[in-house]
Amino acid sequence: MSAASSILLSNGTVLLHDEEDHVTPVRADILIIGNKIAEIAPSISPPSPSPDAVDIDCTGKIISPGFVDTHHHLWQTQLKGRHADDLLLDYMYKGNIVFSLFKPEDVFWGQLGGCMEAIDGGTTMVVDHAHINHSADHSESALSATVASGIRSYFCYCPVPQTRAASWAPFKFETSSSSVPDWAATQLADLAAKQPFGNGRVRLGVGFDAYYLPQDVVISIFQNARSAGVKLFTSHYVRNALMGQHSLVNLLDSYGLLKDDILLSHANQALPEDAIQLIAEHAHVSSTPDTELQMAHGAPVCFRPDLHKIASLGVDCHSNNSGDMLTQMRLALQSARGTRNQQFVARGKQPRTVHPTAEQAFNLGTIMGARAVGMGAEIGSLRVGKLADLVIFDGESPGMVCAAAHDPVAAIVLHASVRDIETVIVDGRIRKFGGKLCAVEVENATEVGWPEVAAKLLHSRRRLQEMIETADMDGAREGIIKLFHIDPNNIVEHVA
Repeated sequence: MSAASSILLSNGTVLLHDEEDHVTPVRADILIIGNKIAEIAPSISPPSPSPDAVDIDCTGKIISPGFVDTHHHLWQTQLKGRHADDLLLDYMYKGNIVFSLFKPEDVFWGQLGGCMEAIDGGTTMVVDHAHINHSADHSESALSATVASGIRSYFCYCPVPQTRAASWAPFKFETSSSSVPDWAATQLADLAAKQPFGNGRVRLGVGFDAYYLPQDVVISIFQNARSAGVKLFTSHYVRNALMGQHSLVNLLDSYGLLKDDILLSHANQALPEDAIQLIAEHAHVSSTPDTELQMAHGAPVCFRPDLHKIASLGVDCHSNNSGDMLTQMRLALQSARGTRNQQFVARGKQPRTVHPTAEQAFNLGTIMGARAVGMGAEIGSLRVGKLADLVIFDGESPGMVCAAAHDPVAAIVLHASVRDIETVIVDGRIRKFGGKLCAVEVENATEVGWPEVAAKLLHSRRRLQEMIETADMDGAREGIIKLFHIDPNNIVEHVA
């Protein structure tokens, strides 16, 4: 949908945060002018007549802040469906290493599909750990697709590319003469100088997991990126038998790199001292309940008492699970409740109250996500002067009727599905309307709708699948075990 001079949302139930993050539903109108919220009031008169002004009747609707997804790998769309019964090790060779087969055009459509799925589910801001950069062209394709989609994003460039497969039958990893290729360093510096992209929507971050490099190299990468204007650094951090028991937080701190621009994905089994250090430096963590619960990362930490105040939520791999934040909020909430309740049940007791609350889960997906990416003053809640990132739910749908009238926050967290999301506005522009995604502009200002994007994705998936079916996947599994120095004795079928 083309840009509007103004958008008036009339007579909706608006979810407003106070200074303590309590959410109050208020019957009100919202006026959007340009890319910002200009007014929130009980009855707003439309601005001066304009042919491109939009007025949306929100009677019976809930107007929510857009969701903030703080950890996602958006390029993986063509790999959807293949990890239903996979653990982390399986994902690493069936999913991540398959990136070696992606051409730049595969990346473009996979990235665009991932972004559009996120918007469809109400995500307006996403932190993309973009580890698809096995060439400059691949990263350029991913960034172009992100901009075209209309989503707001931190595009977290990986200066140290993942190790590629050199051959698939037999399976062999590629050997690299340089840990930090010249082309990647050059591209990172070039993108940092040119950011932001998409009229300010897409900012550059850094995705980094190569802590095996010498200390001086790691420090240099961070310092150079910070000097170039990069404001967000994200890394995976899981302590378990597969990934090791070291503390990444302690390493970052010892290198002098632990600052408020650090966002750690997962943080399962984080040490108590990790939490103290992270809070002291105002760093943040991103929980991704869907993948963590399935792939044996450990229990999500987003409601852990010592980490909750710096926690947020992400989707992680939409190749493994749905790409919407509704699912993550619900899983995070109910898994935390179940873990707490079991402590009472095991002792023959009954809890007096339920904990945590639906409001806390909602905040993880909105205002706390915004703070995790350093944008709490710009997005994550509905307030005059903030960027216009909003989601409108049909409060009278079969799933939400009555619930929306009684408790709109509970209706979103525990009753809503993607089909209940009628409209999504990102940066003051309508990206989903009437329950359907709007067309996007790709190369040469060509407009494509979702059916055309889906067709491109299916064609790309078929090509990739033909190559995957001839690959030595057993060899790929063994290659991953050797590459990550995984002790095979720690991979067992049963525990006593």
